[in-house]
Amino acid sequence: MSFSNDVREEIARSITDRDRQFACLYGILLYSRIFTQEQVVLQSESPVFARLMPMLFRAVFRTELQPDVRTISRGGDQSMVSYTITDAAQISRICEVYHIRPEKREIRLSNLVNNSLSAFLAGVFFGCGSMIDPNKEYHLEFNTPSELLCSDLQKLLGSIGISGGQLLRKNMYVLYLKDSEHIEDTLTYMGAQQCTIALMNIKIRKDMRNKANRVRNCDEANINKVVGAAIRQIQDIQWITQCGQLEALSPELQELAELRLENPELSLKELGELLSEPIGRSGVNHRFQKIAAFAEELRKRAADA
Repeated sequence: MSFSNDVREEIARSITDRDRQFACLYGILLYSRIFTQEQVVLQSESPVFARLMPMLFRAVFRTELQPDVRTISRGGDQSMVSYTITDAAQISRICEVYHIRPEKREIRLSNLVNNSLSAFLAGVFFGCGSMIDPNKEYHLEFNTPSELLCSDLQKLLGSIGISGGQLLRKNMYVLYLKDSEHIEDTLTYMGAQQCTIALMNIKIRKDMRNKANRVRNCDEANINKVVGAAIRQIQDIQWITQCGQLEALSPELQELAELRLENPELSLKELGELLSEPIGRSGVNHRFQKIAAFAEELRKRAADA
């Protein structure tokens, strides 16, 4: 399964109420490759997309819209699901509900209410987004159907502190992100927090491997041990943060947690030296044990809830 599909699986689970369903379908429709007064075509190879679309249409349009659904073989085990609407009255209804002008599609922020902007961006990703396996390269992109929609999306991402570049590829206007931190922010904003953590773990491994290559006679077993410990520590800190409990930690544990997130490659000894009141390796290890115990307690609470 591709990393892009992992992202889709996770963000699909965040589309939980009608406002978010409305915004998500808006993103998919607005950024579909074909949207004219004669036909609307929504296509994807993602099985998540195939499961999500009927639910979104029912939530927003009830029984008003009946797209023609087909599965198209792409050779081998690959197939693509296609939702096509050619009825003029149904297309008119979509345009009326979402205030879409087929001849000049643009983002209308008035369609996005009650903090549903993230669901809209998730819909755009469903409609035209993809991401390369971060083990190979840091690259997330949106293949948009027009220059205006590409620029609108770039401005929208810019409003939440995310910047990307544009290029023209095969008559499609591509908005792409290559900065790993901006990709992490985008995934998190869309609702793919676990994919963000997976990406961070990959970055840690890459950073550690690069450092290992620069240091002669480095003991690979020790590096793997340090990497594994750092990953576990960061996962614990991420979980505590996600639960909104970071401030429940004592000030010295909060300081150590922030240092670990900022310096995933450092050893316990090096982290101890950066503390406002430096301590040795064993002291740092003892504090991380407290952080791990608190994270485990939060996981048990979540499992029992």
